[in-house]
Amino acid sequence: MFDLRRREFLTRLGGAVAAALPLGARAQEPMPVIGYVNGRSAQGDTSFRTAFQQGLRETGYTDGRNVSIEYHWAEGHYDRLPGMVAELVHRQVAVIAANTPAAPVAKAATTTIPIVFLTADDPVENGLVKSFDRPGGNATGVSLISGALGGKQLGVLRELVRAAISSPL
Repeated sequence: MFDLRRREFLTRLGGAVAAALPLGARAQEPMPVIGYVNGRSAQGDTSFRTAFQQGLRETGYTDGRNVSIEYHWAEGHYDRLPGMVAELVHRQVAVIAANTPAAPVAKAATTTIPIVFLTADDPVENGLVKSFDRPGGNATGVSLISGALGGKQLGVLRELVRAAISSPL
């Protein structure tokens, strides 16, 4: 079952991509193109893609009406990602939406096209952004890193166990 919080998050990610569309691209013809690059397969990405499209709709963008989304799935063959991203850069898409394996490839391929990422890695450590507070450059997005919180979670758990053992029932 797809976690509701994750769906809400991905909906917001779609909204972030819409916000990243250059203002000039919103008014000019032909309609702006969003390059959507994902390391997974189209079948494995259905829930994410649906939430992404919902986020776009909530900000006034509908695929085929006022924006075009060009989907690229590497189907687990990450060696395909550079070619996919290069094609989008060559076409000068308005924005690139990328997941964990595709985001660093997109970042390496362009410094001018906005990149909105969803990653399970630390975007600072991977060089996608300079910092969480001030990402800088052309990439922004959201990290699902729970690993960074692991130490904190263990610390809280340790304190709770310690308190439970020391307090009488």
